[in-house]
Amino acid sequence: MRTISADLCVRCKGYKYLCGLPVCPLMERFRAITRTMASVKVDGSSSAVSGATPPSAIVGERGYPKVAVLYNVPPGVGEQEARRFEDPENWWGNVGLTEILRLRSSMISSVYSQVNVSEPWKLYEREISLTSISSKPVDSEVRVKGVIEPKLKFDGLLLPRGPTAEAESIRLVGNPKLSKPLERLINDDVKVEQAIREIYGQESRYTLINALAFGLLGERKSRRIVPTRWAITAVDGALGKYFLNKVRRHPLYNELEVHFSSYLGNDFHVILVPSPYTAAWVEIWHPTTPWAQEVTVVELREDHFGHYEFLDGGYMAARLAVLEYLNSLGRQATVIIVREITKEYFAPVGNWHIRETVKRAMGNVVLKGVELEQALKFVSRRLRAAVDLTKLKTISSVRGQKRIDEFTM
Repeated sequence: MRTISADLCVRCKGYKYLCGLPVCPLMERFRAITRTMASVKVDGSSSAVSGATPPSAIVGERGYPKVAVLYNVPPGVGEQEARRFEDPENWWGNVGLTEILRLRSSMISSVYSQVNVSEPWKLYEREISLTSISSKPVDSEVRVKGVIEPKLKFDGLLLPRGPTAEAESIRLVGNPKLSKPLERLINDDVKVEQAIREIYGQESRYTLINALAFGLLGERKSRRIVPTRWAITAVDGALGKYFLNKVRRHPLYNELEVHFSSYLGNDFHVILVPSPYTAAWVEIWHPTTPWAQEVTVVELREDHFGHYEFLDGGYMAARLAVLEYLNSLGRQATVIIVREITKEYFAPVGNWHIRETVKRAMGNVVLKGVELEQALKFVSRRLRAAVDLTKLKTISSVRGQKRIDEFTM
């Protein structure tokens, strides 16, 4: 029997297929546990689903450049109530993991298959793409056909989605509502990164992700539909690059600080060290969490110029929250982010909670004015797993940080 290392599983999170297998055995096992039945036949050849989309829509990646678009509707739920089915910014601190899973499993995910990524205007003409970036829920009528699969589908980057059926038709009863700045950018002919920078701060990050995913941003001749998973990392990456270019020009942070926040069984410590920008990302996975069967530590290092060892969507989300904070203060620092994933996080719900939790952590200082060695020991004592941060290779490299005058700016 083939053995796959826990470190590889944690880095992969079930979608990169780093082990070389065509499917993730851990994810398949998890799906089997949560599946209540194999399938349910709808009455007749098709069935109507009426309700307001929160909005909630996903672009898949399988089969690229012909992809599936999933349109999510909670049956029988009107505009007043629908928002809570997909509202990460307001979920934080108020909605627990079980409730998130209940909300997500209550939506029917209607699938349009074989959508050509080079034809975003087809979704635009039918207002499906506009609905995905609406500032309010949109009443919809969806006709699905065939078999509804009543199971939850989980992902390390995306929100879970519920029962799935093939879409026969999608009809909007209400009208999408867009902000004026977003409408302007949809009609403008500017590069994607410029569009993201211009609208950021005026629109939610999640609206930006959908705008990119459904091919509503960028130069007109090169607009494409983008799988949502790619769009999430692309938005975090573009904004992270923008803020890093600013942060590297700021003076050093005044004194070492340790920040902390926790949500959904994920504890985050962020150490800011008064030295030139580099970053270290440490994930500590407890046994029985989605991708670990034993305590597993994963490390990632980023240098002063923004080069990191491998691409990790969770790190990109956390990194952006810290860079925004540093830029708001006009300072730079060496950043150590420690994420501890406990058994309370029994199901993956996407990486949105990482950015939201780190964002809150930046406003909560739990230690300051000490040396790095003291800070590392302080955080190590607070960890629920027996991990000594001072012994980690990534942390050791941070200790050897160069002086600012050794960098070529």
